[in-house]
Amino acid sequence: MEGLGADSTSPMAPVAKWKSEFSRVFQFYLDKSTPLPVHRWLGTLGVASIYVLRVYYLEGFYIISYGLGIYILNLLIGFLSPKVDPELEVLDGASLPTKESDEFRPFIRRLPEFKFWYAITKAFMVAFLMTFFSLFDVPVFWPILLCYWIVLFALTMKRQIMHMIKYKYVPFTTGKQKYGGRKSPGGSAGGSPIHRG
Repeated sequence: MEGLGADSTSPMAPVAKWKSEFSRVFQFYLDKSTPLPVHRWLGTLGVASIYVLRVYYLEGFYIISYGLGIYILNLLIGFLSPKVDPELEVLDGASLPTKESDEFRPFIRRLPEFKFWYAITKAFMVAFLMTFFSLFDVPVFWPILLCYWIVLFALTMKRQIMHMIKYKYVPFTTGKQKYGGRKSPGGSAGGSPIHRG
C-alpha cells in the first residue's frame, strides 16, 4: 500500500483544496481590512444590527444574547487593560509612566484593537447562527437577565475606571503628549522639548 495522504484522487482532496483556498482568500481580505478600522467597525455594527433584529422579531434566544453580552464585556475589559498590569506583575521596565517627567511609553493593550474587533465580529456571527437552532431558545424571563447584565457592567466598569485612576493611565491615547516647555531667559530654546507636528 502506498501513502494514503498522497493520493490526489481521494474524496477528501477537493474539500482540503477548497478549505485551503478559502483560508487564503479570507486571510487576504482580513489583512486588507487591517488599516481600515472605521470600515471594519461599521461592518460589525451591521452584523450586530442584523442579530438584534433577528432576536427582536423571533422574541427569543435571550440566553444567547446574555452570553454574548458577558463575552463582549470580557473582551472590553481586555481592551481597556494594559498588557502589563501594575497590580499583578513585577514591573520590568514596561510599566506605565506615573509622572510627567517619566519617559513616554505608549499604552499597550492586553487585547489589541484588531483582535478585539475580530472576536466581537465572530461572536455576533456565531450567536446569529445559533438562532437557527431551537435547542438554544431556552425560555427565560429576559428583564431579569438584562438587569443582571447592567449591574454586572456597571460594577465591572467602576472597578476598571478605579484601576485607571489609581495607576494614572488612559487607554485612548493617540500619540505622545506634548508639553508646553518653559523658555529660557535668553530666549533660546535650550532645554525645552522639541515639538513636531
